Amino acid sequence: MLLKDNDVVLFQGDSVTDAGRNRENPDDLGYGYPTIIASMFYALHPELNVKFINRGVSGNRVRDLKERWNSDCIDLKPTFVSILIGINDTWRNYDNNDYTSPEKFEEDYRYILETTKEKLDAKIIMMEPFVLPEPEDRKGWRVDLDPKIHVVRKLAREFGAYFIPLDGIMAQYSIIKEPTFWASDGVHPTNAGHALIAKEWLKLVKAL
Repeated sequence: MLLKDNDVVLFQGDSVTDAGRNRENPDDLGYGYPTIIASMFYALHPELNVKFINRGVSGNRVRDLKERWNSDCIDLKPTFVSILIGINDTWRNYDNNDYTSPEKFEEDYRYILETTKEKLDAKIIMMEPFVLPEPEDRKGWRVDLDPKIHVVRKLAREFGAYFIPLDGIMAQYSIIKEPTFWASDGVHPTNAGHALIAKEWLKLVKAL
């Protein structure tokens, strides 16, 4: 198993990670996949003292993550950094006409990874952003999102990060059950969607 005694795991990202966490309580993990991961991990491995922290912020793009990376990552000194970011970089193009190019997306994401490698002795877990094809307009988002997914895959290879192909996994499970079963608006996971992300994360770190 990848996680060891006294590890500190930091979850970072946007609303999918934030999941309604209480900002006044630094130990609150929200209702989503971070709390499912922590709860399952403690139940499966009670002998290990592992701390889980959630600093996801709803609405964040990769540029926002870059701006707060020192205070919300480096200063916390995690030994594992789990990142799920990117869907808002696509969404803002369609609701606010605020486009983020793949090149700018890569530049800011690269800064995050380089800073982490430089300042922390931490393992990195990268999850690719995803969108499901419901409602109908989400299908058009692929034009913007797909190049950003390829950036995430490229950076994961380059930086030797652990990687979860979340867009592919969500698409795979949406063949078994309709997409809205996993994410009601194509972006924000349902309880089942969060549980699916948690399962894949725990499988990756060999905790299941």
